[in-house]
Amino acid sequence: MLKRVFMAPDPGRARLRFATRAVLGIGGAVVLCGLAGHSLVGAVTGGLAALLALFTVTDATVRGQAVTTALLPAVGLPVLAAAAELQDHPVARDLTFLGVVGAGVYARRWGPRGHSLGVFAFMTFFVAQFLHATTDRLPELYAAVLLSVLTAAAVRFGLWCYERRLPPAPVPAPPGGTGLARVTTRQAIQATAGAGFALVVGQLVSGQRWYWAVGATWWIFVNTTSRGETLVRGFRRVLGTVAGIGLGLLVAVPLNGAGLPTAVLLTACVFGIFYSAAVSYTWMMLCVTLLAELLYGLLGVLDPALLALRLAETGIGALGAILAVLLVLPVTTHTVTEAWIGRALRCVHACTAEAAARLAGSPSVDPVSRVTELEQLLGRVRLSVAPLVHPLNPMLGRKRRARRVLALLDDCAREIRGLVAIAADPQASHDARLAAACRRVEAAVEALIGDGLSAGAREHITVPAPRPPAAEAALAHLHGLERALAELAMPLRTPPGSPLVGA
Repeated sequence: MLKRVFMAPDPGRARLRFATRAVLGIGGAVVLCGLAGHSLVGAVTGGLAALLALFTVTDATVRGQAVTTALLPAVGLPVLAAAAELQDHPVARDLTFLGVVGAGVYARRWGPRGHSLGVFAFMTFFVAQFLHATTDRLPELYAAVLLSVLTAAAVRFGLWCYERRLPPAPVPAPPGGTGLARVTTRQAIQATAGAGFALVVGQLVSGQRWYWAVGATWWIFVNTTSRGETLVRGFRRVLGTVAGIGLGLLVAVPLNGAGLPTAVLLTACVFGIFYSAAVSYTWMMLCVTLLAELLYGLLGVLDPALLALRLAETGIGALGAILAVLLVLPVTTHTVTEAWIGRALRCVHACTAEAAARLAGSPSVDPVSRVTELEQLLGRVRLSVAPLVHPLNPMLGRKRRARRVLALLDDCAREIRGLVAIAADPQASHDARLAAACRRVEAAVEALIGDGLSAGAREHITVPAPRPPAAEAALAHLHGLERALAELAMPLRTPPGSPLVGA
């Protein structure tokens, strides 16, 4: 697990910068809350608000990120007030919490901004339960949230805005649809049902820490779409929690809230959360669990029994999520994977067309941004196929087919990158063979996706004949792309419910 986190590729040191900036922003927010005279509860609230402001905002442009960050308090403060007001009214509190869960997941239909605001709203309610916030503390908590979000924004957009030097990264939106066919609608219902189960069973286990179970259910649903993704996420969350509790018994419990070493370890946990998030959910959950344990140590309530309770509540939350995705309007892996593969292939089509136009001399076309979009879409394909290639998946045939699809899509991406690099060369000139090859590639993509990846259309795809070794580099990339698309026809030929994506 350590090797996966620290040896994973980090192009441009993006993860390192992401994590380092988070440490600066969150640390600065906590320090300013202390200088403003806030209590430990206020400082913890402020630190968590800064963490969310830096972690959840993922708009494609810096301006979009700034707008979303500015909207966070507008969503969070009313939720915080409601949570504090309802502390002494359990039934109303619980129903409101479930309403926040459903609305927060449904908000994903509006893309990255809706997702960020939904997460912030949920976590604001959660933090109010974590700290047992009451109405007499609201002025201090309001001030802590506002000060911390401002501090995080100052670091993100002023002190260290490395995104200004990078091209906007397109963030793929969830698959569309209407009504119950829309994935976000189904997920909102699923998350509410799963959270309801976790809330009821969690309260039977503990009347004080029940919200851990609801939190586990919520975070298992974050950044997942199909039931397969959710099952894998639930497994990894429990695994990370177990590892974090084991580490907490060795580190957090003996410290017992000692100031300086606890602060150092909290800093390390924040760095670990941000650095590992993109490559290992299990490792990220280990860091989150240890961070929570250290905070409980600061609050003076940490002991082994509390850690055992956290594990039990996490298991309840994971069970709630699993039951919800299996029994309540399930979204199959096939449905989601087909949608992402189709979008990735359409992007291949667009990349090829724009590269051909550039090679033909058109100065207004820039296929480079399409390559970035293709990488984002392939990331979503890998996420949706992850349940099929997971080591614990016993269906070997489906696993082999899924791996074959991923390998061929990676081949497509490699050929596209090579083609676009050549097209960007101002010395590249038009060649009739290039135009013909581009048309064949576009036809191959249309045959794959023209009628929803049906078998009939794929029958028309054939592997291209070998070309002379003297073919130009661009032509070689197009032939490689054409061959990969032709070979994709076989694993994609199976209908819904087949061994490829019928999980």
